[in-house]
Amino acid sequence: MHPIPATPVTGPQRSIAYKIFTNLTFWVLIAIIAGILLGHYAPATGVKMEQVGKRFVDLIKLFIGPIIFLTIVLGISGMGDLKKVGRIGVKSLVYFEVVTTLALVIGIAVAHFIQPGKIDKSGLPIQDASKYTRNPAEAFSWLKFFLDNFTLQVLVVAIITGIALSFSRHREKAIVFLSKISKIVFTGLKYVMYLAPLGAFGGMAYTIGKFGLQTLIPLGKLMLTVYITMFLFIFLVLGSIMRFYKESIIQFLKYIRAELLLVLGTSSSEAALPSIMQKLEKMGCSKSVVGLVIPTGYSFNLDGTSIYLSMSVIFLAQLYNVHLTPVEMLSIIGILMITSKGAAGVTGSGFIVLASTLTALHKIPVEGLAFLLGVDKFMSEARAITNIIGNGVATIVISKSEKEYHPPVPVEA
Repeated sequence: MHPIPATPVTGPQRSIAYKIFTNLTFWVLIAIIAGILLGHYAPATGVKMEQVGKRFVDLIKLFIGPIIFLTIVLGISGMGDLKKVGRIGVKSLVYFEVVTTLALVIGIAVAHFIQPGKIDKSGLPIQDASKYTRNPAEAFSWLKFFLDNFTLQVLVVAIITGIALSFSRHREKAIVFLSKISKIVFTGLKYVMYLAPLGAFGGMAYTIGKFGLQTLIPLGKLMLTVYITMFLFIFLVLGSIMRFYKESIIQFLKYIRAELLLVLGTSSSEAALPSIMQKLEKMGCSKSVVGLVIPTGYSFNLDGTSIYLSMSVIFLAQLYNVHLTPVEMLSIIGILMITSKGAAGVTGSGFIVLASTLTALHKIPVEGLAFLLGVDKFMSEARAITNIIGNGVATIVISKSEKEYHPPVPVEA
């Protein structure tokens, strides 16, 4: 090994600087800090940056449909064994239901004992919640959920296409053709991701500029409780699951740090969906498992959203001094087990589902949603980050249980 010369700065030292300044994670982090500063010191300008963040998320969404369709079709047709496809699907749904139900129970339990709703109501930033609850009689509808959920529609079409292709005599040619299309789509996505710092900057500048930190004081206890609960859920629950499968949750979080920062800046787990799929494949999860578990998880495995919804319901009950019996708390869990599945990983959708949950409960005033409008945006980051981590862990679990996990040596972030 040759010694590193003191001067001039060359070789390894220059290499480290080069790696830092050409690392997308570094620029996303810088953009988030810049967005916070702009929103705080120039709130009017920060609010105008909303369109920058939205346009980036909209651009990413253009890739969601094609990527989900191509990965699922190639995953199913590439497996060949339809029994295996069905087994992975059933195993995934069972895992999703168990883990999200556990998240609901944890959220309710923590909110019940900490009681974040027992706060001074003076000075709360009341806003009009009527646009979210215009039709109180409208209950949660699976048909409406399906018709409004483009991701789920693509998912169903892709599964049917993949199964049909498995029986086709032109299966091999179709796989080759779709693989080429998939490569083109992911190449296009690679270049779009260079705009990630702009998306993170716009989203963060708008959040700080619009609401301001001073409006969060009355609801700070709720925010703190939600963040702590999700932190414990990630490291205790998901960490234990990873440990059972001989993996490290900390190493996994380091591996997907760029995606986590992107989600933090945009408040949307959808923004990182394509890249997290690529990362999981590079990590060693088979393409077929990733293609089935991740898209399905974005509709049915929303751990962060489940925690937020359950804690918010209890918070509002405490705010209105509504006593909930153990039976009613179990009813809340039952209702949320259904309605939470309608909360796709899009910013704000969890708030809509919360409205439908309160409507179905007929116990807590739906008008209470106004109290959450001021901080819902700030808690959406925690929801989205927990959701994407939960789906990543689910993919690793299913891959390992199916013996479809073959990590390269060594695995580098």
